[in-house]
Amino acid sequence: MEISDVIQEGKAKKSFFFNEHINSKPGQFVMVWLPGIDEKPMAVSYRSRNEFAFTSHAVGKFTNALDKLKKCDKAGIRGPYGNFFSATDNACVVGGGVGMASVSTLIDVLKNPIIINGARSKEHLIYLQRYKNKNMLITTDDGSYGINGFTTDVLEMLLSKDFDIKTVYTCGPEIMMKKVFEICQRYKVECEASLERYMACGFGICGKCMINDKIVCVDGPVFNSGQLGKMSEFGKFARLKSGRKVTIG
Repeated sequence: MEISDVIQEGKAKKSFFFNEHINSKPGQFVMVWLPGIDEKPMAVSYRSRNEFAFTSHAVGKFTNALDKLKKCDKAGIRGPYGNFFSATDNACVVGGGVGMASVSTLIDVLKNPIIINGARSKEHLIYLQRYKNKNMLITTDDGSYGINGFTTDVLEMLLSKDFDIKTVYTCGPEIMMKKVFEICQRYKVECEASLERYMACGFGICGKCMINDKIVCVDGPVFNSGQLGKMSEFGKFARLKSGRKVTIG
């Protein structure tokens, strides 16, 4: 498919747009293929009737190759795959770094959600202009923009002050999501998290994206509180490209 536009979203982060309709729901992903390089999962981060996009963070061989693509270049796209968020009212959405991409189309369909958008520093924040008219709280680890602190600190403050939040949706670093889940458990609030694992196929064949007994590309990537509570590997272990289990640190 031909890239119709490329937008810089933050440091080393870009959104790649395609003038095509995609029948996706919030939380689903596509597999993006660069011939001769690799294929990786990317959340659908923008969606309208005749256009969709994904947002990438240039951190490795594949994403750095993506970062070099321009308007009119091409990339292979297949999907959408995976399940999706429940999209209920009275919601709080917690995004960490480029994890905001996985919850962005959810934000677009929710009714006045509270958004907590966090990153290491101002330059790593994304979608500031996109959601400037939304109820968005911004945090940075170094205090360079917004609240000096973590997304989880703000979430706990909101829940402790009895804001009418029924469901918390989250995507970002897994250690952050684990903390979000634990906070939700304490306050008896439902939590849905979009997990990131190494994916090679996208539809449940290779098994490389396993977490406990779940295949993330098929059973997820979105999991609810009941499922997360049964995952002993959540926030602790992931698997490499080889399938070897490693500690998340």
